[in-house]
Amino acid sequence: MGLPPRLGHPARHAGTIVAAVEDDSRFASLGRPRRVWAIGAIHAQPDRLDVIHHAIAQRFRPGDRLVYLGNMIGFGDEVVETIDRLLAFRIALLAMPGMIASDIVYLRGQQEEMWQKLQQLHFAPDPRTVLDWMLRQGVAPTLAAYGGTLEAGMAAARGGAVMLGRWTRELRQSMAAHPGHEALFNALRRAAYTGGPVGSPASGDGTDDGTPGADSRSAGSRGGSLLLVSAGIDPRRPLTGQGDAFWWGGAAFARLDQPYGAFRRLVRGYNPLWSPEDPSVDVGPVTVTLDGGCGRGGHLVCACFDSFGEMLDLFQV
Repeated sequence: MGLPPRLGHPARHAGTIVAAVEDDSRFASLGRPRRVWAIGAIHAQPDRLDVIHHAIAQRFRPGDRLVYLGNMIGFGDEVVETIDRLLAFRIALLAMPGMIASDIVYLRGQQEEMWQKLQQLHFAPDPRTVLDWMLRQGVAPTLAAYGGTLEAGMAAARGGAVMLGRWTRELRQSMAAHPGHEALFNALRRAAYTGGPVGSPASGDGTDDGTPGADSRSAGSRGGSLLLVSAGIDPRRPLTGQGDAFWWGGAAFARLDQPYGAFRRLVRGYNPLWSPEDPSVDVGPVTVTLDGGCGRGGHLVCACFDSFGEMLDLFQV
């Protein structure tokens, strides 16, 4: 796939989601839950997602957490329907006694990153090259879902920054017309973890960037912890220094054979090297990949872990 072309460096949006995220931390602290349900790359396949949601609903209990491991959109055509399903299931879970909004987490994957950058295309030094690259990586159905076309985008790119800015504004307005969609994309996190706060020994990170710690339901830092990401990590960097390695740095993930700091289990939902010959679930000494190729002719995978990374349940559709 390769790394993306230079996309520019616009200011980060500070959007919030009502009754969904209490802070704008880059990371989601899950505390020490009894169970964590993790769903791999969906790639806009709402029918498969419905089956997974039904299976989770039969098993989910207050105190559990649910983490979507990014790449919820892309490749598949039913982008709007997929986001609507995510929002509807969120509402259903939050109706359970004892549930709070931060128990449900959405991670940023490659597709969500490209969609955000596409809306900021007027900042890119070479927007036509960037747009062409994104389309080849699977963003075309998302663009179409929110009213955009390749032809209009290329025409806007040739027309200059003002015309391109108008085109990207229309994309944002189209997305905002769908209730909850903009808020969900604004609530995306880089990673989720159990155990202590980022910057503590229990988190596996050697730095402290002021990220808020776990809430009162955390149970200290005994034992190892679980780290959930979209595509991978760079094991040479601390957690708070990963940058876009979370969604573009998947090459070394499967080769990890030692804990990453205090994280004894690392889980991802997308394998950039997936092929039909690969297994749906790849379990290594410290890593688990939950990518069955959903949206690319394969399955959608969900697994359940305890807060120390032991797999308790697994199913796919």
